Amino acid sequence: MAMAMSDSGASRLRRQLESSGFEARLYVKQLSQQSDGDRDLQEHRQRIQALAEETAQNLKRNVYQNYRQFIETAREISYLESEMYQLSHLLTEQKSSLESIPLTLLPAAAAAGAAAAAGAEEGGGGGGPGGRDHFRGSAGFFPGHGGAARDSQSAGEEGKQRTLTTLLEKVEGCRHLLETPGQYLVYNGDLVEYEADHMAQLQRVHGFLMNDCLLVATWLPQRRGMYRYNALYPLDRLAVVNVKDNPPMKDMFKLLMFPESRIFQAENAKIKREWLEVLEETKRALSEKRRREAEEAAAPRGPPHVTSQATNPFEEEDEEEEPTSPEVEEKVDLSMEWIQELPEDLDVCIAQRDFEGAVDLLDKLNHYLEGKPCPPPVKELRAKVDERVRQLTEVLVFELSPDRSLRGGPKATRRAVSQLIRLGQCTKACELFLRNRAAAVHTAIRQLRIEGATLLYIHKLCHVFFTSLLETAREFETDFAGTNSGCYSAFVVWARSAMGMFVDAFSKQVFDSKESLSTAAECVKVAKEHCQQLGDIGLDLTFIIHALLVKDIQGALHSYKEIIIEATKHRNSEEMWRRMNLMTPEALGKLKEEMKSCGVSNFEQYTGDDCWVNLSYTVVAFTKQTMGFLEEALKLYFPELHMVLLESLVEIILVAVQHVDYSLRCEQDPEKKAFIRQNASFLYETVLPVVEKRFEQGVGKPAKQLQDLRNASRLIRVNPESTTSVV
Repeated sequence: MAMAMSDSGASRLRRQLESSGFEARLYVKQLSQQSDGDRDLQEHRQRIQALAEETAQNLKRNVYQNYRQFIETAREISYLESEMYQLSHLLTEQKSSLESIPLTLLPAAAAAGAAAAAGAEEGGGGGGPGGRDHFRGSAGFFPGHGGAARDSQSAGEEGKQRTLTTLLEKVEGCRHLLETPGQYLVYNGDLVEYEADHMAQLQRVHGFLMNDCLLVATWLPQRRGMYRYNALYPLDRLAVVNVKDNPPMKDMFKLLMFPESRIFQAENAKIKREWLEVLEETKRALSEKRRREAEEAAAPRGPPHVTSQATNPFEEEDEEEEPTSPEVEEKVDLSMEWIQELPEDLDVCIAQRDFEGAVDLLDKLNHYLEGKPCPPPVKELRAKVDERVRQLTEVLVFELSPDRSLRGGPKATRRAVSQLIRLGQCTKACELFLRNRAAAVHTAIRQLRIEGATLLYIHKLCHVFFTSLLETAREFETDFAGTNSGCYSAFVVWARSAMGMFVDAFSKQVFDSKESLSTAAECVKVAKEHCQQLGDIGLDLTFIIHALLVKDIQGALHSYKEIIIEATKHRNSEEMWRRMNLMTPEALGKLKEEMKSCGVSNFEQYTGDDCWVNLSYTVVAFTKQTMGFLEEALKLYFPELHMVLLESLVEIILVAVQHVDYSLRCEQDPEKKAFIRQNASFLYETVLPVVEKRFEQGVGKPAKQLQDLRNASRLIRVNPESTTSVV
């Protein structure tokens, strides 16, 4: 019944707010006149707020539904576009077939005419077999019908284009590929893509290798035989690396293209070998084709040919001999022994892993050929050397791969990184170096043995991680000093990712295992101290660790707050309002020390003779527990946690304050009432100011909520009979 009334009230309120003649000022005035008090206004405010939240949720739901319908509509439009394109292609083919029918009839008609002419010529006595052969041979060159060689060449190109068109019609979103002239399909096949770091299977793909690019498309499970466009990689910027078999991961190869890399698995070793061979052959053919085009474009065009000097009698007078440029006069001597043996020397250096010697030879050759012409012999030498450079790059890339041993630390990568930088591949060197170090950090954290004591494990974890991070930063500064600033940006991004890896291991051990707040505070303090050491090299990651830990710390503060509140409520339920008797002077002295450490310096005035304390056990226990919570929470404090800590502290204090307020109003015994008032005085005049002062010292600014709470408690001290509750 109450629920029905609530629903009807909400509906009535909604209709009132949605009416066209609604006036906010008049509505608020009527509401304030009709309400019984603050509680009524609070309830009405909650109803309006609930209605606003419900409206916002409905709006979000409608937006999401419209967006989903828009996506589905766009997908259907894409399907229709693909089907219309296929229909258009079929109509075009049928049209071309119909147009080719008359052309096929023309040679037959021409042959018939030639036969008739030959018969007439033979009848005239001037023919014979030679005349028939002549016309039969000439029939192939009938106007409008190309020669046999030209027919076969055009048919081959049309067949390749038709095959590419037929296959790519099955791929959504790649229609623009068909606009590239001279493009045809070389090879295609199914592959399985794997994640590079953890070698987890991602998705099934289909690769289409064209003569100038590689198209990767993903499977569409809901449409059999159809694919969706995923990526397109030009072959001149694509590196293919063979991945060594490591069972059960085998038959894989890697595609490197800045700034990413992808790993694919073939169906078997034979298909993998075919992919590697056809990729290299296609890349080589594309490179050779573009080299020839560049040579043709750069070839000088001679003067127009003059058939006779007599046509221009003034040519000898006007003609002047053009000076020869120094570049043309300077010849490139390739007969020197070190140049002749350079390709073989590079092979030896690569085989012997003498990377420095190989790069030195390349630098020597580049210095010798700098500023000199590039005749065909030099281009041939360049092609041989470029092939060795590619092999050297592959070896250096493998040296930096995470598959290699990671025990040498960051200095073990310096050799390969420095040579890649000398080869002009600074970006690739930076990417591979950071990937290698990420794998090393991950392995070091994973191999760290979990100790029984959480704090001991955190000390080891921080030492391993931040030492590795510091060594990586110093090695990065050494290797990439003087390079482009983009490498430093990549290092900062990598450090952010590595910090996320550290926080995952940290939170799993500290917060997921439900450690005490004091242990969590000590662990966070250790992590902050290690993080601040990175400031010596100009790398401040403190704000990152704060952002990554804020959610877990909020959860820890909330859990410990609930524990304190439950314990306080339990003690309040058993409260008898009697003085404490500690029985021995040692126990009394220990309590004095504990209260002094809590900041209560005037505790002596509440102690009596024979180990008695003129305070309740509940108030004393609450004081120690609250101050302990505050001290541990301040160790975890950073600005993002300000309101969480303050609200938790106020909520804890209110439990004790409201209990004292209730006891003062309900107790009838004058003696007990005086004792309760004495405990209230200790709580309001001693404990609350100490909490407020310590909070201000730890945070750096006063808390208005604590001041308001202390001012509200004065009402009880001034008028103990007041029925006003502290809120």
